[in-house]
Amino acid sequence: MTTGIPLDLSARAASAGGSARLGGYLAVPDGPGPWPGMVLVHEAFGLDAEMRGHADRLARMGFLTLAPDLYSAGGARRCLVSTFRALFSGRGRAFADIEAARAELAERPDCTGRIGVIGFCMGGGFALLTAARGFDASSVNYGQLPRDLDATLAGACPIVASYGGRDVSLRGAAGTLEAALTRANVPHDVVEYPTASHAFLNETDNAPPLMRPLVRIAGFGPAPEAAADAWHRIEHFLTTHLT
Repeated sequence: MTTGIPLDLSARAASAGGSARLGGYLAVPDGPGPWPGMVLVHEAFGLDAEMRGHADRLARMGFLTLAPDLYSAGGARRCLVSTFRALFSGRGRAFADIEAARAELAERPDCTGRIGVIGFCMGGGFALLTAARGFDASSVNYGQLPRDLDATLAGACPIVASYGGRDVSLRGAAGTLEAALTRANVPHDVVEYPTASHAFLNETDNAPPLMRPLVRIAGFGPAPEAAADAWHRIEHFLTTHLT
């Protein structure tokens, strides 16, 4: 059993240069704490039921998980472009919002102070870019690689990463990332699953209705066998580096 709690992170985010309005979803493990923390960065479709489900899964693993809603200030239509702009530039409001979530966990008495970051799709890119920004472990799931990957990984925390071999949008990303992590001497676990594509950790086809035909044509979506193995690796890696 886990408990899901809505949080208002607006004041903390605004004071750090983030969103004037920032909500979040906190998934609390069952039993006595404190627990290591996780900041979950959602995919491009937003903090939907699928992403909250991922937060609940992490809580069942024993991680106090906070998912900030990067679209709080106006919904996906108003925030999507600026959020991706931040992702591609490596700076901007989204990073302040992610830091606000990390700081919130760090100050909670039910958190041990060891905090990781996990992201999916767009969020996977943010999880990679923030790996050297105060986190103790990072889980990158089919995240876009930055242009200057070596600079991004300087001083990075341990990273576990999962990609799909059928994901044409990220062809070769797993091998490129693993080579860069080896050069940077960052502890890592990178796997590319040959039969999986983008968003393979999701349990449902959660794309907006108008986009679902395109998503199906691209082959994006759940791959249960690969997902089961990836979640096992993620749990083992995070437990090793956060507890």
